[in-house]
Amino acid sequence: MSGDVLSDLLRAVHLRGAVFFYLKAADPWVAEAPPASEIVHAIMPGADAMIAFHFIAQGSCWAAIVGEPPVRLEEGDVILFPHGDAQVISSAPGLRGRQEDRALYFAPRPPQLPFSISIGGQGGTTAQLDGGGREHTTIACGFLAFDARPFNPLLAALPRVLRMPGLASGRQTWLGHLLDTAIDESNHRRPGGEAVLERMSEMMFVEVVRRYLDGLPPGQTGWLAGMRDPGVGRALSLLHERPALNWTLEQLGEESGLSRSVLHERFVQFLSLPPMQYLGQWRMQLAAGRLRDSDAKIIEIALDVGYESEAAFSRAFKRIVGLTPGEWRREHLASPAGGPVSSPGRQGSTRGRKGSGESDG
Repeated sequence: MSGDVLSDLLRAVHLRGAVFFYLKAADPWVAEAPPASEIVHAIMPGADAMIAFHFIAQGSCWAAIVGEPPVRLEEGDVILFPHGDAQVISSAPGLRGRQEDRALYFAPRPPQLPFSISIGGQGGTTAQLDGGGREHTTIACGFLAFDARPFNPLLAALPRVLRMPGLASGRQTWLGHLLDTAIDESNHRRPGGEAVLERMSEMMFVEVVRRYLDGLPPGQTGWLAGMRDPGVGRALSLLHERPALNWTLEQLGEESGLSRSVLHERFVQFLSLPPMQYLGQWRMQLAAGRLRDSDAKIIEIALDVGYESEAAFSRAFKRIVGLTPGEWRREHLASPAGGPVSSPGRQGSTRGRKGSGESDG
């Protein structure tokens, strides 16, 4: 196993892109989306949570969480709403969508993606344009789904609005190429186009997170900042690399190059929970994925994530997740469409008993 903690987490929370569409807007225009929690099961059945993203391919616009100040977006900008807030994008600040427009998110899925939506154009402004005399904005939009439960520390580490100015500027970059691909696929609908856009949107998200991490100021805390800290980052890498090991705080500190007390202090400073509690929650995320995506027996999953018995694992799972392993499996098998089946999170191959520093996790 590698020490790539971010890749580990994204696999374990089943990041996946879908429902790519292409918005063609003529001034004045507005598009408003309800909270992701209200539409996620219609758009991506089986998903826990969903992030909306928008690439500005041509023109400019304004975007905001509903009820909060908007930000100006220019051609080449990318914006994401990681926490699923209700959002509005428009040709001018302060515009709001209509309640009936929400029906779009519950409409039958088109036979092939991406699809194109044209909006606006009533009494528009005059700027650079086509024969209709209206300024046009083109936006490539989509969604990313992932597991929010039982444990997704990346989600808490991201802001409610994540704007990357100029990220897709220049058609020589691969993100700029993504915009060209979206346009081309919407016009020609070639076989495999949906899969191409899904994978590219996932790559876009990883690139956004990496750039956000690179730009974090000194003194920032949170899961991403913890990855960047040498000692805490090494400890995270070890826990992700060998989640089933019989870890103790002393052993983890020794392999991380920190004393037991310093490791505990710095881990709590960045992640707001101690290392062994983090390990317990990470094990539950791995176990939850296997419960949903495989028919492995509960005792097999328990041993693979570091528990010596099914009873100990079930107690810990119930305490952290709120359901027994069997209840979790039944609930997710019964969810709409069951959700896309992805490769389960990587499991540690070393089976061991819980370390003395771990709290039943």
